Amino acid sequence: MDAIIMAGGFGSRLGMGEKPCVELLGKPLITYVIDTLQRTGSIGDIYVAVSPATPRTASFIQEKYDGKVMVIPTGGGNYVGDMVYAVKAACITDPLLILMADLPLLTPELLEKVIKEYKTCGKPAMSIFSPICVCKSLGIRPDTVFNWEGKGELIVPSGINIMDGNDVDHEQDYVSLVLDNIELALNINTVEDLQRCKDILLERKAESISN
Repeated sequence: MDAIIMAGGFGSRLGMGEKPCVELLGKPLITYVIDTLQRTGSIGDIYVAVSPATPRTASFIQEKYDGKVMVIPTGGGNYVGDMVYAVKAACITDPLLILMADLPLLTPELLEKVIKEYKTCGKPAMSIFSPICVCKSLGIRPDTVFNWEGKGELIVPSGINIMDGNDVDHEQDYVSLVLDNIELALNINTVEDLQRCKDILLERKAESISN
């Protein structure tokens, strides 16, 4: 399964320049996502969709990954339009993973779990969500909240989706996969989010050393 990282947004709420290039413990945010994808066995080719708002991101990817990760320039008009353009430009006609560049806590194990769930869901598309209680436990106030299938449970989009590349022009029937992993809930939109992520990574590093 190929993957496209959407990296065309400037990240105005974060206010630190191009968000994919914002550093977290000495590494640009987008490298966390790319490195995780490269270590995920089910992932094939990796593409990064950039826009006129993220020229530094495009240059950085081209220099660091030397063709192993392909850059797709989009018009930057809107997320859906840029995503459709990127899928067509990459000539992907099979199911593909689409995700944001600001999910630095993702792990290969978690992505493999998502892909496995997709393969058995019986739908052409899948969207990954976090329960709002997980977001609140991290001190996150999400901008977008959905009522999960009318059950009264509030869920928040994680920025990770799988869809059929062969039918990208049309709205696809999808299933909602709700997971309570903080790795899916913590994307970087504010300085506070960045600090939370830094604290978690440092804590995990300390634990691995002590063990």
